[in-house]
Amino acid sequence: MSYSPPTSAKPFTLNISENDFSEFKQLLKLSKIGPVTWEGVQDDRRFGLTHKWITETKDYWLNKYDWRAQEKHINSFPNYTMEIEGIDVHFIGMFSEKKDATPIVFMHGWPGSFIEFLPMAGLIREKYSPADQPYHVIIASLPGYTLSAGLPTDKDWKMEDTARVVDKLMKNLDFDKYIAQGGDVGAFVATILNAGYDACVATHHNFLRAPIPDASELTTLEQNSVERAMKWHATGRAYGQEHGSRPSTIGLVLSSNPLALLAWIGEKFLEWTDEDPPLDAILTNISLYWFTQGFPRSIYPYRQLFDPNRPEPPFLSKPTGYSFFQYELLPGIKKGLEKACNLVTYKQHERGGHFAALERPKELLEDVEEFVGIVWKKTSGTLDSRL
Repeated sequence: MSYSPPTSAKPFTLNISENDFSEFKQLLKLSKIGPVTWEGVQDDRRFGLTHKWITETKDYWLNKYDWRAQEKHINSFPNYTMEIEGIDVHFIGMFSEKKDATPIVFMHGWPGSFIEFLPMAGLIREKYSPADQPYHVIIASLPGYTLSAGLPTDKDWKMEDTARVVDKLMKNLDFDKYIAQGGDVGAFVATILNAGYDACVATHHNFLRAPIPDASELTTLEQNSVERAMKWHATGRAYGQEHGSRPSTIGLVLSSNPLALLAWIGEKFLEWTDEDPPLDAILTNISLYWFTQGFPRSIYPYRQLFDPNRPEPPFLSKPTGYSFFQYELLPGIKKGLEKACNLVTYKQHERGGHFAALERPKELLEDVEEFVGIVWKKTSGTLDSRL
């Protein structure tokens, strides 16, 4: 029999109310742009967003951007929600009709969302029909992010909690074994799954903490990537310190008007990428954060990430794959990764940055497919015992 999701997976259609949409437009229209400053006219954006960009983008968002068209595109994929631990967890589920299909859960980071994976989901839809799709593709909205709202207010929430919920999601979908893929926060969650959950039999990353070898051991491509990362580490991490130390304050500030949210998140999509992503993609992601009031709930990982007493990550003994994109904020060098995990596949790409699924969906998909082909026996649905 072909697979069908359980009844606990409720079909979901995104439809922002006209009242919420009208309020957004009014708030955006009335939001004042700050004055022109010397820092704000530097075209290299070394001090952040330019006055020109925020002015032009506000006008586009208000007068030309079509949210309803983006909403329709989102709804063209099969969306679901499932209640887990009091949270309505949202996910896109592109299920295969093949009985031996490999379940893969894809996980985003901050300030991203499931939106990052839509270009890749489109490629999968074009490449396969449900009858021959070799994978069950689960694109999860991590708890606390956009459409997966409802984090508790009477206790803390950590990435370990998120990993537990993701594991329950996959098991509730009747997958007793699965592969996890992630970047940024999603990569940290994948690490927890790899190290601590039996059902997660392998993980693929485009972001992973690992030692950086000496400069003499690096190729020119790797050296350029590391130098860029070191510069960012010195000048670009203040946002994270704010998230980690004063999350309530920044959460209240950025929930006050959409222009503030645009500046805070828009900067990251411009600075952390190889090339500026399409403006519609940036605005769809930020619009989703705004309509769901998701920002304050999304930054909980930073209290852990900026904790000076945070333990070193465990060695990942299960098969691990890695995609290197030159403009990643924390580049994974093969020799360093081999000390951090059971590295099965490693692919280098000269283009692409922190939002790999959005920037280079074709390359990332090809890397994941190669990794899955190595670690998963499609005929039996079991892990290759040789790895």
